[in-house]
Amino acid sequence: MKDSLRRLVGARWTRSARLLAAALVAVLASCGFHLRGEASYSFESLYLNSPSAAPITPELKRALEGASSAQVVAASDKAQVVLDLNSVEDNKQILSLTGGGKVFEYLLTKRILFRVHDNEGNDWLPTSEIIVRRTYTYSDTEVLAKTYEEQRLWREMQTDAVQQLVRRLQTAKRPVA
Repeated sequence: MKDSLRRLVGARWTRSARLLAAALVAVLASCGFHLRGEASYSFESLYLNSPSAAPITPELKRALEGASSAQVVAASDKAQVVLDLNSVEDNKQILSLTGGGKVFEYLLTKRILFRVHDNEGNDWLPTSEIIVRRTYTYSDTEVLAKTYEEQRLWREMQTDAVQQLVRRLQTAKRPVA
């Protein structure tokens, strides 16, 4: 009796799990979700013109090498296009204060200016901007925890900015002569 009951309950759970999985797949498909996959660009090779000391450079280079159809080359004269990172700025501002005049909330902003051009100076993508913002609350009683939170937010913002830049490169087109 117990074995037949276990098989029946197991079969029900299996059927329920299958229905749940099918429903989940249907919901994800209907909302437009799909795996990121490989980025396809209209150029074959790219030179990253960014200061090597900039914290964003290694992560951007890794993302370009791993997620794209284009090859990242070591010299601009060997590349079909050049990605210039004109500016990478991190800014921290006070967003709000408590009634006692102490900081309650900060606004973190990462701003990246970039341009994609060929060796003749023709713009494949004119100077563009990516801005990533995050806010977080601050407390004098939790200084260490809030410092870690801020560092984590900066890392996440950088990753977000790199992903946006990789996606934006897909819109770069050969200039019409």
